[in-house]
Amino acid sequence: MERLFDIVREKSEKAPNNIMLAAKKNGAWITYDNREVYTKAQSIACGLIGNGLYSRQTDDPEAQVKIALISPNRPEWVILDLAVQMTGAILTPIYPTISNNEFEYVLNQAAVKAVFFANADLYNKFKSCIPNIPSIEFVYSIDVIPGVAHYESLNHDAENTRLLYEITSGIRSEDIATIIYTSGTTGKPKGVMLSHANILSNVKDTEPVFYFAEAGEKALSFLPLNHIFERTITYIYINAGVSIYYAESLDTIGDNLKEVKPIVFTCVPRLLEKVYDKIMAKGYEQKGIKRMLFFWAVRTGDAFDDSRPQSWWYRLKLRIANKIVFSKWREALGGKIRAVVSGAAALNPKLARIFTAGGITVMEGYGLTETSPVISVNLLQQEGRRIGTVGLPIRNVTVKIAEDGEILVKGPNVMVGYYKNPEQTAEIIDKDGWLATGDIGTMVDGKFLKITDRKKEIFKTSGGKYVAPQAIEGTLRESKYIEQVIVIGPDRKFVSALIYPDYEKVVAKLKANNVQLPSTDKKDLARNKDVIALIQKQLDYYNPQFNHVEQIKKFTLISEEMSVDNGLLTPKLSMRRKQIYERFEKEIEEMYKES
Repeated sequence: MERLFDIVREKSEKAPNNIMLAAKKNGAWITYDNREVYTKAQSIACGLIGNGLYSRQTDDPEAQVKIALISPNRPEWVILDLAVQMTGAILTPIYPTISNNEFEYVLNQAAVKAVFFANADLYNKFKSCIPNIPSIEFVYSIDVIPGVAHYESLNHDAENTRLLYEITSGIRSEDIATIIYTSGTTGKPKGVMLSHANILSNVKDTEPVFYFAEAGEKALSFLPLNHIFERTITYIYINAGVSIYYAESLDTIGDNLKEVKPIVFTCVPRLLEKVYDKIMAKGYEQKGIKRMLFFWAVRTGDAFDDSRPQSWWYRLKLRIANKIVFSKWREALGGKIRAVVSGAAALNPKLARIFTAGGITVMEGYGLTETSPVISVNLLQQEGRRIGTVGLPIRNVTVKIAEDGEILVKGPNVMVGYYKNPEQTAEIIDKDGWLATGDIGTMVDGKFLKITDRKKEIFKTSGGKYVAPQAIEGTLRESKYIEQVIVIGPDRKFVSALIYPDYEKVVAKLKANNVQLPSTDKKDLARNKDVIALIQKQLDYYNPQFNHVEQIKKFTLISEEMSVDNGLLTPKLSMRRKQIYERFEKEIEEMYKES
């Protein structure tokens, strides 16, 4: 196998009737077997070729046709990905949450010739941009949209079939398969060029990590396929023979887990935090002995330590906790779950301990779009994982720590470069092939990689002291009353914070304490002295865990949640610090006024 689509071709030949993809339509799961997926992809590829949307062998990515896809996860996403690959063109996936300005910038920078819209909502959102992108020649839809060419109109004919065979035969492993525009926390998006060899190497080198994912098992997918994390995992699943079921939405994940009964799913830490919060909320609803046992089990799980053998007494307590409490957690996730793969941001070690102790092993990993993406991952087996780290570097990927603490990576998964941007490519990849990740880290026990912060996010106070905000933010989010927090302090006299509380929990707590709230409007709550006092108590508890210079001296409650839609989070749910500073400039300056 030298190209990504070779994985699917092989499956269509060896196990044609096995389910590859599934999604719900009108309340019922519709499945697509291996043969059907490959045949549909070939048919669409022939149609694209018939419209001149193909590229013959070239060493110049600018000469390759670019095709954009803007869609939530669904089987057609993967089918179109395969179809575009087979034409020698380059797929440029677009986040549905992208702004119109970014949409125009990306499609113009990539000189996209054709764009696929998933549905009428997305088409209507961006159709006004199309006249501003002169390279676009074709617009297609996945759902039926009046006046827009439907993707199934791209059909076979004999001449296109002959051309398809000729074109696919000439596609090499080093050819660019996709350009993924990183949303980034600052500046304009950069187009990451990944070859078939880049992604395929990551599939092959990560596959041993998923040895437990056996043919015939199921995975639930809900992280965006636009991001390389879920896309590479998709090909790992397909290569292993695992059927991929797409969740209907983030709101239905709980129901879909029970229906599908997957053995694995991928997630970002924020989602795992929300799962944990829901479980804990149910624990607080318990009464008497049930409540006592619930929290005893949670405390037992929180004492889990995979760095050394546990005592017989602890193992006995954990078996009891698993039988009476954690077994119900596993049932809520479908009953067959073996692992949850967490990436894209730092995970609170407490969650990793408790879920892993409860038989739901959290395999926290690390990677970048520029590395296709997996660099390291904690394994399912105990000797191959260490909670609080991002695990062991995968096979054929080398990691070293630079003198200034930055993590450097080298391997076949490292991108070809940034599209039309050789200067920025040279800034991140040196002449020996080492990619500078921008993350600061260290090696634990000489083999487990630990991320300590983002190089660009570490700041100096005006007193010259360094502060790493991510670690502080992660600790503060352990409070059930703190939903979001951003630490402020570059070139300031002291460290402060903007905090978005979990207003629902705050209100419930205050009402339970017989505190009368004149209003439950978030803007009013953010100024309420009792709400502020409750959050201050949280800071009083956590501040002693930090060095003096890192402690939060002042804070401001905000009523606007930071989200992808308002531009304060990237699609990976990373904070866009520059934009947050700008949005809340008045509130920040108020905290630093001389008293």
